[in-house]
Amino acid sequence: MTDVQWLSPEEQKAWRAFLRAVSLVMEVLNQDIENEKGISLNEYEVLAHLSESPGRTIRMSNLADRLVHSRSRLTHTVRRLEDAGLVKREPCADDRRGVNCILTEKGFEYLVSAAPSHVNSVRRVLVDKLGREDMLELGRLSNILADVASEVKPVKPADSPTGPGGSVPSHGSVDLEDSVVSPGAGGSQPSDCSADSEGPAPSGESADAPDSRAG
Repeated sequence: MTDVQWLSPEEQKAWRAFLRAVSLVMEVLNQDIENEKGISLNEYEVLAHLSESPGRTIRMSNLADRLVHSRSRLTHTVRRLEDAGLVKREPCADDRRGVNCILTEKGFEYLVSAAPSHVNSVRRVLVDKLGREDMLELGRLSNILADVASEVKPVKPADSPTGPGGSVPSHGSVDLEDSVVSPGAGGSQPSDCSADSEGPAPSGESADAPDSRAG
């Protein structure tokens, strides 16, 4: 490989510290909420995003984008939550090819009960350790990284789309918007099926919607 600007020792140390910190923080937060509430951090984030959306509803494809999850991964996560009665999926009213994910009342009540312990974990592991100024700076830098990463396209394979073992990497055969639900027996549901119809989340986390994402 030519024309590579290798990391300096200081840059490599910083890069690896970043990777280690992200992995450790996420692992602790995940273990905390699993031990206390029996739910994974990924599942919690699904519930939190739904609670902050109009009608507590998000189209599955939009939810995958928000969480930066593959479609198959999100489908499996939502299916577990659906089995527990915390969310439900219904065909999108404006586009029958799409599927909405909806937070149920049981799911909202569960989120309200889980939020305090999660917020305490975030404070214990991150906020209180860094202090207000460093925490805000971390948020600023994180937004810069997110903006850059969202604009950069992944490097294409040099020779073929196959992996090291010669097989094409698979993300599973589950389609995010597969026909996993039957059309509801009447009644309409809020929808963000149009490309730009999500709208702002309720500000200030209203009295019945606590700041469940600890943010």
